[in-house]
Amino acid sequence: MNEITFSPSAPGYWGPAKVSPSDWNSAKWQLKNRVSTLAEIEKHLTLCDEERAGILLTGTKLATAITPHYFNLIHPTDPDCPIRRQVIPRIEETHTDPSEMADPCGEDSHMPVPGLVHRYPDRVLFLVTDRCAAYCRYCTRSRVVSGVSDQKLETQWDKAIDYLKNTPQVRDVLLSGGDPLLFSDSKLERLLSKLHAIPHIQFIRIGSRIPIFLPQRITPELCAMLKKFHPLFLSIHSNHPDELTTEVRDGLGRLADAGIVMGNQSVLLERVNDSVEVQKKLVQKLLMCRVRPYYLYQGDLIQGTAHLRTDIAKGIEIIEGLRGHTSGYAIPQYVVDAPGGGGKIPVNPQYIVESNDQQTILRNYEGKQFTYPTTQLPKKSVL
Repeated sequence: MNEITFSPSAPGYWGPAKVSPSDWNSAKWQLKNRVSTLAEIEKHLTLCDEERAGILLTGTKLATAITPHYFNLIHPTDPDCPIRRQVIPRIEETHTDPSEMADPCGEDSHMPVPGLVHRYPDRVLFLVTDRCAAYCRYCTRSRVVSGVSDQKLETQWDKAIDYLKNTPQVRDVLLSGGDPLLFSDSKLERLLSKLHAIPHIQFIRIGSRIPIFLPQRITPELCAMLKKFHPLFLSIHSNHPDELTTEVRDGLGRLADAGIVMGNQSVLLERVNDSVEVQKKLVQKLLMCRVRPYYLYQGDLIQGTAHLRTDIAKGIEIIEGLRGHTSGYAIPQYVVDAPGGGGKIPVNPQYIVESNDQQTILRNYEGKQFTYPTTQLPKKSVL
C-alpha cells in the first residue's frame, strides 16, 4: 500500500529564530509579510534570466505576491519547480499568442450589473473582490485581479443583491473574485446573510485558494460562522500534491468538520501537473483531506500563458490514466471553458467503440471490449 504523507510548511527561509510560532500561524502576519519584490525573492531563490526579467516587468499586468507559507514550498534553485512555476513571473508572460484573449471566458459581456456574471440560466458568478492572498501566473481574471492592470473590477453589491432578489430563476450563487475568504469574518457574514435571506437561492458556493495559499486563515471562528449558512459549498484550488501540507490538511479538516462540502478545481499546467503520476498523487491526497476532485480545467486562453498551457490531448491522456487505476471519487471531470464565453464543455476519452440500432460496443480502462444490447421495447398490439 502506498503511504500518503503530509509535510509541514515549516518556517524554513525565515527560521524559528526570526519568526515566532504565533506570528507564523497568524493570517495577518502571513499577508503582511508576502514576498513581492525582486530583492525579496532573490534573498531566497536563485533566479534564471527569464524569471528575473519577468519579475522586473511585474505590475504591468498582474502583481506578484506570495505568502511565506506558500513561498516555503518553492525549490530554491530549480526554475522548473512546480510550485515555483505557478507564482514566479517569467518573461514569457509578455508574449501573446494570436489565439489568446483578455477575457477568455466572456464574463464581461454577461454582466447585468457590475461584478455579477449571469451566463447559465439558474446560477450566477458574483465577483466580490479583486484581491488574492497570492497571485497565480495563469489567472483567468488577470485583466482585473490584483489592481495593477488598466481594467478595474467594478462591483456594486446593493445592485447585485437587488438583481438576485428580482431574478427568481437563480438558485445558485458562486462567490469569487479575487478571493472572498480574504474578507474579515464579519464582512463575509454580512454578505452571506443577505444572499441566504433570498428565498429562491438554494445554496451558495465560494471559490477560494486561501486554504492552499493561507491555511492560517481557516480558523475555528471562520468555520463556525460559515456553518450558519448551509448548504454551503467551497471550491478550493490545488494543482500539485506538494501544496497539501499538514497546515492545509488541518484547515480543510476544520472546514469538513463544520459540514462544508468541498471540491477541488485544478488547472492543467505544463511542467506542473501534466502527468498521470502527479495527478494521481494529487487526487488521492485530496481525498485524504476530505476534498472531492471536481474539475480539471484545460488552461484558458489567457494572454501571456502559452508557456503554461498543454494540449487538450494531454488532459484526455491523464483522465484515461486515472480511470480504473484509482477510486472513482478521485477522478475529476476534465473540462474546457469554451473560448469567448460558451461555458464548460466536458471532455472525456472515447469509451464507445461503435453504436448502432442493435448494440453499443464499449471498451474499459484495460482496452477490453464489451457489448451492450440496444433496448427494444415490445410493440403494443392494436385492438
